[in-house]
Amino acid sequence: MMTTELEMPTGYFAEEHELFRKSLQDFLQKEVVPHIDKWEKSGTIERFIWEKFGEMGFFGINYPEEYGGLDLDLFYTVIFLEELQKINSGGFAAAMWAHAYLAMTHLNAEGSEEIKHKYLAKSITGEMIGCLCITEPFGGSDVAGMRTTAVKDGDEWVINGSKTFITNGVYSDYLVVSAKTSPKDRNKGISIFLIDRDTPGISATKLDKLGWRASDTAEIAFDEVRIPADHLMGEENKGFNYLMQHLALERLIMGVNAHARAEYALDYALGYMHDRMAFGKRLNEFQALRHKIADIASEIEMCKTFNYAITKRLDNNEYVVKEATMSKLLSTKMADQAIYDCLQFLGGYGYVEEYPLARMLRDSRLGPIGGGTSEILREIIAKMVIDKKEYKPAT
Repeated sequence: MMTTELEMPTGYFAEEHELFRKSLQDFLQKEVVPHIDKWEKSGTIERFIWEKFGEMGFFGINYPEEYGGLDLDLFYTVIFLEELQKINSGGFAAAMWAHAYLAMTHLNAEGSEEIKHKYLAKSITGEMIGCLCITEPFGGSDVAGMRTTAVKDGDEWVINGSKTFITNGVYSDYLVVSAKTSPKDRNKGISIFLIDRDTPGISATKLDKLGWRASDTAEIAFDEVRIPADHLMGEENKGFNYLMQHLALERLIMGVNAHARAEYALDYALGYMHDRMAFGKRLNEFQALRHKIADIASEIEMCKTFNYAITKRLDNNEYVVKEATMSKLLSTKMADQAIYDCLQFLGGYGYVEEYPLARMLRDSRLGPIGGGTSEILREIIAKMVIDKKEYKPAT
């Protein structure tokens, strides 16, 4: 008899979810893990793996069937994110989820039918790679203060400006770009555009980062870039609303990533501490370390359970911007501390690149920075809690 959802341990995952998890785990171990160290050194993820992900349907998990997607619930996405965190390359994971849930989210939500059939369908198959360009060198988390402009010229838009910290910014085939179409109106004057990589006037410079080293993070310049008028996505000057609409998913993704990598770090540390002897005892027999593990495990479980609850609500089309913001704020902070402590459990070996914790520590540090800094998130939450500010869904 089929196991019901309520009979599963968490109450959120059915048997089909767990079969999907096992299939994904097997795929990652066979097709991805053997190449990770090479990609971490080169900073380039070879093209073939994108197409393999596409063949398996992993990029189409929550997209409509008419474009080649699987139209599955968000808990399949959670599994996709969790398992990507457990192969110890935050950069590779970011390249995959930034394509599937940043760039492609906008194609699906704001793209015309023509754009969806051309770009979204090929993104689902892995034939095309996308990136989302919001952050600017002078703006950081201040989206409304962006300086990139788009000016209408006949049946074209002319884009000028720059973006930075763009995941997949060097090797993607298309760019989803936010730009000011009415500069005097701040957040009410932003629009979203689709730009082909080979359009004249685009240049990209790869950034040398502390972590996420497999990911091609870039600064991108637009110099008199001309695109067709129909590459405006959605309505003119509604871009800020579109960006805000998708922030709940992006922040929840960052929260799920955080609890998953913390869980992986703890699992690895527990295995090491079971085998490692000191002063005639296993490391996991020392009370000071046992109590620290209890704290870490408790915090991971709290974040994970909270994140699953938000996922359920988001899957039911509830507006969870406050809860998703809290998820990213607390989960990324928790993961940083958990991984720091797990590295300490390994002693000197934690500081050696042959073991996974050194890379995990570097990769995790981006959590409280990317997708909105923790400082900005605290201010957003404070506005909602103290000032009773209400953020509304885009209409």
